[in-house]
Amino acid sequence: MKPGERLPDQEDVALGLSVSPITARRALVSLAEQGVVVRRRGRAGGTFVADAPPSDVLAELSASPAESQAVNRLVDRRLLFECAVTHYAAVNATPEQVDELGRLTREMAESSDWSYYHRMDDQFHQLVGTASCLDNAVEVYHETLAELYDYFIPYPIEKLHKSNHDHIALVAALRARNVEEAVEVSRKHVDILHRTMFMGLAQGGTGTMSE
Repeated sequence: MKPGERLPDQEDVALGLSVSPITARRALVSLAEQGVVVRRRGRAGGTFVADAPPSDVLAELSASPAESQAVNRLVDRRLLFECAVTHYAAVNATPEQVDELGRLTREMAESSDWSYYHRMDDQFHQLVGTASCLDNAVEVYHETLAELYDYFIPYPIEKLHKSNHDHIALVAALRARNVEEAVEVSRKHVDILHRTMFMGLAQGGTGTMSE
C-alpha cells in the first residue's frame, strides 16, 4: 500500500484475517504508535499509511528469510494441489456444484471490500476441491489453502475483481468438461496471484514460485 492510502476498516481487517476485532484494533494501534500508519477522526477519517513510515520499523516487520521460504514452499504445494483438484473437478463436478461455483464468482464480482471477497474466494476453492472427489487428498489441499490464507494481503478490490476473471474462466472450463483448459487456468491463477501476493516476503534471493 502506498503512503496516504486508506487501510480497510478495523472490522474488515478482522474478518479478512480471521482474527478478533480486539486483535485487529491492537495491531492498528501498534502500527500507529510505530509511525507506520496514522489514524484520523471524523467523517473522512480512518487509518492511513504514513507519508514516511520509518524504514527501520518496516525492516523489522518484514518476513524473515525462514518465513519467506516457508511461504514459497506453501505456494509450490498449492500449485501441485490446484492442478490436481482442478483436473478431477473437470471430470467429476456435478452440474449443481458448477452452478454454485458460478454463483460465487458473481458474489466476488459484486463485492466491494476485500474481506468479503476473501471469504467467497475461500468458499470457491474449497468447493473446487470437494468437486474433485479426491477424498482424503482434498483435506490436505484444504489445509494448504488455510495455511496460505494466514498470509492473505488486502489487495485493492479492483485487483481482486481482475483475479476473479480466472474464476469465471475456470467455471466455464469445468462446465465444458475441458480438463486441459481448466488446469491451465488454475496454473496461471496461482502463478500470477502469488507473484503479487507474496512479493513482499521474498528476501535474500528467495524468489517466488515462478521466479
